[in-house]
Parts: sequence; structure tokens; C-alpha cells
Amino acid sequence: MNDIDGPETARDLSRRRALSAGAGLVGAGLAGCLSGASADRPTTTAAGSDGPVAVVSFFSFYDFARKIARDTPIAVRNLVPAGLHGHGWEPNARITQDIIDADAFVHVGPDFQPWADRAIETLEGDGVDTTLINVREGVELVDLAASLDPEEEGIGENRGKDPHFWLDPRRAKQSVDNIAEGFVDLAPGHESTLRGNAEAYKTDVLDRIDRDYRAIFDAADRDVVQLAAHNAFQYVGARYGIRMRPLVVNLAASGDVKPSDVTEAKAVIDDNDIEYIGAAVFETRRPAKQLVRETAVEAYFPVTPYAGVREEWVEQAWGYEEIADNVNMPTFEVALGNESPETAGPDGWAAEWRNFE
Repeated sequence: MNDIDGPETARDLSRRRALSAGAGLVGAGLAGCLSGASADRPTTTAAGSDGPVAVVSFFSFYDFARKIARDTPIAVRNLVPAGLHGHGWEPNARITQDIIDADAFVHVGPDFQPWADRAIETLEGDGVDTTLINVREGVELVDLAASLDPEEEGIGENRGKDPHFWLDPRRAKQSVDNIAEGFVDLAPGHESTLRGNAEAYKTDVLDRIDRDYRAIFDAADRDVVQLAAHNAFQYVGARYGIRMRPLVVNLAASGDVKPSDVTEAKAVIDDNDIEYIGAAVFETRRPAKQLVRETAVEAYFPVTPYAGVREEWVEQAWGYEEIADNVNMPTFEVALGNESPETAGPDGWAAEWRNFE
């Protein structure tokens, strides 16, 4: 490890040994805050690293962070278990130990993940000096879609704002910069590598995704995509001039579908001769199946706001880029009528994802 990093890491480890002795007290404090939390243990923890450790509250930014940290001593851990949606997850209070053991906690900013907000409040109150890296710092949020239910408008400083900015690859570049800045503070001896990795990711990945999305939407004769999913795709629509029509018009992935929502979706499908729709990977497929039964829609295909990861994606080391290429982009091509399901995506895509369970 670089000598510049050594003393700082030793100091942090000493501090964490002292805190670990009282971790049960901090965990107990969070247990009340996280009442009703899931007993699921995160798939990764902060233990076992010789260098600085950063834990992350959301899959997209875990992926950004691990790419930025490549070829440095910083270890990056995803706190959310595979198969779960990163927005609505409620962890067991033991997650506090992972944050205490970490040198940094990468989070999505206030008023999005309640468990993360409560954890930060508790850690700050107890004087835990884990560095907090807010990926949303400096990002301009857009107003929520007009279709959103008033009671779903968020709270605090973000009331009336849509938090799903990372779906816009251009806005996502700011979060890459935010993570890089935080990591430079963790490992200043590796500043050049960290900044170089961040710039490469923005140029080679996010700019490329932006170009590919633009090509897909510019080629379309139709300007509307019907999604049997929650209201998470407005940033894609706003960036590329497409009307993203969510079936669940609120921010929660577990939101209920009202009869009026289904009626409106049917009208959009009929008015635009829509044959294929998108259905969310980490949400119930019941509404999508209903639309297939009751309208001219032939099939649904997958979309995801990069909020979680399936076990097979973990095995294939898929991140934001691979999910964009292999999940969202082919579905948008099909939903817009640019390609047939048989020609979209990699080989076998239609067979794997058509009306998926």
C-alpha cells in the first residue's frame, strides 16, 4: 500500500476497534429506528480488507464506485442483497456494523432510502467518523411527473422532485465525480488513478450509453413507451424526448395499481398501436400479465432502473453498462417498434425475457 495511505488506515482501524466494542449499543439504537426491518444479511460486508473500505447503499453507485476504485487499495462493498430493489429495502440493524467498519458510506442523498437516512442520523449522533459520500450532490433534479399521486411527492428538501436521476447517463456523470472526490480523500496517494478511472468511465461508458440511447429514440416513429412498472423512468423520457408511461404512478416499486391506471394504460396502448410493453424486473408482473390478457399487447419484456441485481447478473459481473445493453436497450427497441423481439438484444434475448417470470 502507498505510504501516504498507511498511517491514515491504521488510525481508522484503531478507531474502529474501539467503536466495535460498543457496536451493540449503536446497533441497538438503530434497531428501534429500523423496526420491521428485514432479517436478510447483506451479500457483502466491509470486513477483511487491508485498505480503505467503502460500503454503498444502492447498486448503480456500487458499480460506479468499484470501477472508480479499480487498481487502488480501496475495497467497495454493496450493502443491498442480490435480488432486492435498492429503494424499498429495509435492512436488519446489524447493517450498522458494516457502516461502522467502513471508511466511507456512499449513499443516494436524503429522502430516498429511509434506512440510510436513519443510519446516517444515528452515526452522526454517536460521533462515528465514517466518511459520507452523497452521490446526488450538485445534481439538478427534475420535477415529478404530473401523473404522480400527490401523497407520493417525497419529503424534505426533495418534495416534488424526482430522485431517479441516474437513469440519465449525463446526470449520472456528476455522481461519478462525487464518488471520485470522496475516494481521493480516502486514498490521496492514488488520486491520479481514481480520477483517471472516473474520467474513463464517464467517457467510455456513460457517453457511449447516451449515444446509444439517443440513436434508439431518434430512430423511433413512436414517441411513447408503455411500462408496467413504477414511476422511475422520467429522466430517460426527458433526456430523449420520449413519453415514458408508467403503470404505477408513484415512486414506490411496491405501489398498488388502481383500476384507473389500467384504464389509462389501455387507452395509451390502443391509441398508439402498441404491441410490446416493458415490465420491471424487480416488481410484480401481475399488471403486465393483465395488459397482455386484456389488450392487443403481445408480450412484455424487461426494464429496470438499475436499482438491484439478480444472482445471475452477479455471476456474470454485470453492472450499469451491461444492464443497459442487455436489458433496457433491447426492450426500448422492441417497445418502440424499431426491432422485432427476435432481432433485438443478444442471441436468445427474446426467448429468455418474453413474458418472463
